[in-house]
Amino acid sequence: MEADRSEIDASKAPLMDHLIELRGRLLRCVVYFVVAFGVSFSQAGHIFDFLVQPLVDASGAGARLIYTKLYEAFFVEIRVAAFAGFCIAFPLIANELWRFVAPGLYKREQKALLPFLLATPVLFTCGAALAYYFVMPAAFRFFLGFQQLGDASGIDRQALPAMGEYLDLVMSLILAFGIAFLLPVLLMLLERAGIINRKQLIAGRRYAVVGAFVVAAVLTPPDLWSQVALAIPLILLYEVSIIGIWFTEKRRARARAAG
Repeated sequence: MEADRSEIDASKAPLMDHLIELRGRLLRCVVYFVVAFGVSFSQAGHIFDFLVQPLVDASGAGARLIYTKLYEAFFVEIRVAAFAGFCIAFPLIANELWRFVAPGLYKREQKALLPFLLATPVLFTCGAALAYYFVMPAAFRFFLGFQQLGDASGIDRQALPAMGEYLDLVMSLILAFGIAFLLPVLLMLLERAGIINRKQLIAGRRYAVVGAFVVAAVLTPPDLWSQVALAIPLILLYEVSIIGIWFTEKRRARARAAG
C-alpha cells in the first residue's frame, strides 16, 4: 500500500508541474493578445481603411459605408483591433504552445512537425492575400454592377453597405481563404499519422474536386468568380499535397534502407 501511495504521489507532482506551466504559458498568451489588441486599437482606423481599399478600388472615389446604430462604428473598431491583434500575436501564441508540447515529443517527431508549423502562417497569408488582392475587388465590382442611378424608371438602386456587414464579409473571406490554404498541412499530417495514404488521395481525386467546389460555394459570396477563385486553388493544393506525400514516402524509404 505504501508503495502504491508513493507512486500516486510521484505521478501527481509532474502533473501539477505541467498544469502550472500550462497556466503560465496561457497567461503569457493572454498578455500577448492584450498588448497586440491595444496597439491595433490605436491604429484601428488605419487598419479598417486598409480593409476598405478593395471596395474603394471597385467603386471608385464615391465609395461609402454607413452605420445605422450609434455604437456600430465603435464596435467595428473593437472587432478590427481584435482581428488584427490576434494576427499579430499568433506567432508568439503558437511559440508558447509549441514550447509546452515539444518536450513531450521525440526528436524525430519535433523535426517532423516543425516544417508544418512554419508552413502554416505562410500558407494562411497566401490565402488571405489571394482573397484581398484578387477575389474581393472582382466580387465587389460584380455586386456593385447591379446599381442603377438615374435610369428611365426613376428609381435609384444604390449600394450603401453598413460598416459591420462589410467587416463581416471581409473577415469571413480572409479567414475562409486562409484556412482553406492549410489543406496541404492537414493532409500531410493525416498521412504522417497513418490515417490516409497517397493511394487513397489519388483514388479520391474526383471527390476532392467536387468537395472543393462545395466548400467554395459555402465559404464565398454567391458569385461565380469567388467560388472558382477558391475552388481552383483548393484542387491545386490537393495535387500539391499528393506530390509532397510522394516525396516524404521516398525520404522515409531511403531512411529505412540506410538504417
